[in-house]
Amino acid sequence: MRIMVTGGAGFIGSHYVRTLLAGGYPGSDSVSVTVLDKLTYAGNRANLPPAHPRLDFVPGDVCEPSLLRELLPGHEAVVHFAAESHVDRSVASSGEFIRTNVGGTHAVLDAALATGVQRVVHVSTDEVYGSIDEGSWTEESPLQPNSPYAASKAAADLVARSYYRTHGLDVSITRCSNNYGPYQHPEKLIPLFVTNLLEGRTVPLYGTGENRREWLHVDDHCRAVHSVLLGGRAGEVYNIGSGSEYSNNAVTRLLLELCDADPSVIRHVTDRKGHDRRYALDDTKIREELGYAPAISFADGLAETVDWYRSNPAWWKAAKYGTDGERATDPHAAGTRRADREGVAR
Repeated sequence: MRIMVTGGAGFIGSHYVRTLLAGGYPGSDSVSVTVLDKLTYAGNRANLPPAHPRLDFVPGDVCEPSLLRELLPGHEAVVHFAAESHVDRSVASSGEFIRTNVGGTHAVLDAALATGVQRVVHVSTDEVYGSIDEGSWTEESPLQPNSPYAASKAAADLVARSYYRTHGLDVSITRCSNNYGPYQHPEKLIPLFVTNLLEGRTVPLYGTGENRREWLHVDDHCRAVHSVLLGGRAGEVYNIGSGSEYSNNAVTRLLLELCDADPSVIRHVTDRKGHDRRYALDDTKIREELGYAPAISFADGLAETVDWYRSNPAWWKAAKYGTDGERATDPHAAGTRRADREGVAR
């Protein structure tokens, strides 16, 4: 089997690729992988093996239809991770989110249809549902996104659904809760706070810190995505939750303990515009249909994640500051500076 993984040099995509190449999923021992990644600030070639006989790496943009149609023949499946994903950046400048998340998804689906790809998994997010005060969303819950990022992902989900309904493309959609784990860019809450604490800096916490999220280890998420690839039904949505719900305050306290830091380093900052209060997923469907269940507890996964950042300062300093030790200069540099100053929380 040959799989194209878009965004395969990013945090979640690279974990999926590394596990595939290591034979970590059923039947993956002989799977060949093509990674297509634009290598924006969040994509890093170092997240992938430098050389592997079953890996082809192609630097490129999912928004380029001609490139996709050139690459896709011979692939049985596409797992589509490629996306702009940081909410703060979408609030500051939403254009690239619409281009990549909506236009890029359309280009991938269109090219898959044109080249006869048999299977597509479109990776989405719980944020498309908006905010929920009590209970949890099912796959039938209405889409009510509240940020430009979430809106772009909701639009992409609807494009994917239309390709199933109109063209009969075998595409499934996954919607996951907040991910964490090794190789996550330091703009996101957990790696930002961990790296700040390792540097002896303060941690900027939005508002009162009472926003609540489900936290899912990236390994559990990728295992769920692969189970959907192999056994998910065409045209269906699968929520991927964890049941591990914590407030941002609680996560911060756990990180302070793991990093031997004092609560005095917490700095409350102005809340994000339109900040969703709570996310929660009902993932009964994927558990019952595909036999999936998360395997990594939040306590164990968080401790292992902190240990990884503690042991890999070169990786996260390059991601956070640029390879020369200075602030990386890219089209989103203002958003990066704001993230350092004010913190992040999906």
